[in-house]
Amino acid sequence: MGSINQSSLGTILAFEQIIEVLVNKERLIQTVVTMLVSLIFICINSIMFHTLLSKPVFRELPRYILFAHMLCNDTVQLVLSPVFFMLFQFWQKIPKFICSFLIFLAATTANISPLNLGVMSLERYVAICFPLHHSEMATQRMTGISIAIIWFLGCISVVIDILYALIVDPLSFKDPMYCTREMFTFSQWQRDVFQGLAGFFFVAVTVIIIFTYVSVILAARSASADKESAKKAWRTVLLHFGQLVLCLNSLMYGTFERALIMVNSRSLFINLRVVNFLVVLILPRCLSPLIYGLRDDAVRPLFLYYVRCGTQKVKPSVTAH
Repeated sequence: MGSINQSSLGTILAFEQIIEVLVNKERLIQTVVTMLVSLIFICINSIMFHTLLSKPVFRELPRYILFAHMLCNDTVQLVLSPVFFMLFQFWQKIPKFICSFLIFLAATTANISPLNLGVMSLERYVAICFPLHHSEMATQRMTGISIAIIWFLGCISVVIDILYALIVDPLSFKDPMYCTREMFTFSQWQRDVFQGLAGFFFVAVTVIIIFTYVSVILAARSASADKESAKKAWRTVLLHFGQLVLCLNSLMYGTFERALIMVNSRSLFINLRVVNFLVVLILPRCLSPLIYGLRDDAVRPLFLYYVRCGTQKVKPSVTAH
């Protein structure tokens, strides 16, 4: 009887080892897939950014400066998201001071996305509704100031959390930890500040986009307005609203993640986490810059030229307004 029990125990242990190997293999495959998807779109964003740097007109006009800022912001998130996913997938710990820097970048760039869309919509509003004053109001200097204000507003909540964590437990910053935003949240007031600022940013940007959309439509109906330019402008503002929805969608990642805990199957849970990561976090960061760039008549031909590695016989000309 003892030999039978030992044999059964050995069979169970061997079966558990096989399951663990299969799970680890599945995790590795999923990590490789997510890394490859992110890498592909990082390359696309890099080509788009190189396109914007290739012509002086793109480096001078506020709308393209803001677009380049959006590209950089989304690319940072495309780099950080797989890093966090991989750390969580394999339950890896990293020093807290390194984690604080990664959390700072991830949280700030997430907050910046909707704010940048609001400023882009305001720039289009000024261009159509106040065309005579556009060159005075939308300057490179004002664009730089706007980007600085965006970064300041975007980093407020995460800086508060990191500084508070440093005050509460300064010695812990040299210890390894699982890198999540929650590790820097000790009190309910921190959650209230985070949720309050996030809600305020999205409501404010939504109001700005709706206001600019309505204003541009009214300008398009005006006899004195450039109807073709106004038509393009309100389509652009409408695109900004779609991008805002995608940004809002990314905020639901944590909610979906917590809902997946109810799934009983371990394999199904892991697969659904990957789908949640790709669709909710990665996809919005990929689609927004790509759609925005490809619909621009000045950017699209030059972007396709670089994507094709300059195989076109004639390098496309660029006109931007």
